[in-house]
Amino acid sequence: MRLSKPFIRLPFRFDAEVLAGEVRQFGTEAWMAHPSALPGNSAIALISSGGGDNDSFEGEKKPTPHLKRCEYLPQVMASFGEVLSRSRLMKLDAGAEVSLHVDFNYHWFSRVRIHIPIITTPAVIFHCGTEAVHMAAGECWIFDSWRRHRVVNPDDQDRVHLVIDTSGSARFWNLVARVENQDPADTQAQARFIPFEPGKSVELKTERFASLPVMAPGECTALIEDLIADFTANPGNDASLVESYTRLMRDFAHDWREAWLLHGHRPEGLPHYRGVIRTARSRLHPNRRALTASSNGIGVNAIFAQRVLNAALAPDAEVDPESNPRS
Repeated sequence: MRLSKPFIRLPFRFDAEVLAGEVRQFGTEAWMAHPSALPGNSAIALISSGGGDNDSFEGEKKPTPHLKRCEYLPQVMASFGEVLSRSRLMKLDAGAEVSLHVDFNYHWFSRVRIHIPIITTPAVIFHCGTEAVHMAAGECWIFDSWRRHRVVNPDDQDRVHLVIDTSGSARFWNLVARVENQDPADTQAQARFIPFEPGKSVELKTERFASLPVMAPGECTALIEDLIADFTANPGNDASLVESYTRLMRDFAHDWREAWLLHGHRPEGLPHYRGVIRTARSRLHPNRRALTASSNGIGVNAIFAQRVLNAALAPDAEVDPESNPRS
């Protein structure tokens, strides 16, 4: 999700020692390798699709057995009062890094990631855009995942963060607006401490309906128009190709709306929807970086594919949603 600045510190503080104690109960078998096989990167699923050990963005999100073994982690997560999506403990081994990248798929268009450092050292640095910060244990941060970002751990100690994905309610974004232009030190001084309360039971709100079986035409148009505005603003893009891609994407939006008006979520419409997607893919320039986004330099082909084409139909769209609704 795009933010007004690379990093924003939120006005919360947590007991990192208690959190670290809960992290240390997990053996090596609980840590999943990074889905892209990044060396030195692993995670424990706390809220996931179906409550299992997976990295999926699909399906109803549920607490995992790992989270149910903890007391303070659920209290921390519930303290935001938000509907939570995929959430994990993320470990960066000593001497490892998260390589430079941008989060540009459908999930990240409307979700922000909350970082709460649990085990860390001052040497661990998070880079985002042109800025770099050390997130200290017990602090609370969000960052702009639409900018290029990376994390470096040059120390001899592993780093562990609690990361929580959420779209955020109006309450959450009004809070962000109040602190986004503050000096982070001032925000930390005003932060509300969330203590560990032994025996306290909390209820977590988790995503049940993250997307539709068939993307709604209004959402499709909004995603596309945002992307058109981005690559149109890049002065380095070829003008004729900008015009061609604008037409291609708006053609897709119009044809998708037509198909939706005919078929909605009915399974008999799936061949029509798939045909619209195939036609759009066939019109993409073979050079994946023929056009790039003005905001972060990512190739438009990849953004369009991840944000729209791959997300337009759910993987299980063969199922009639009236008999088995999906998230």
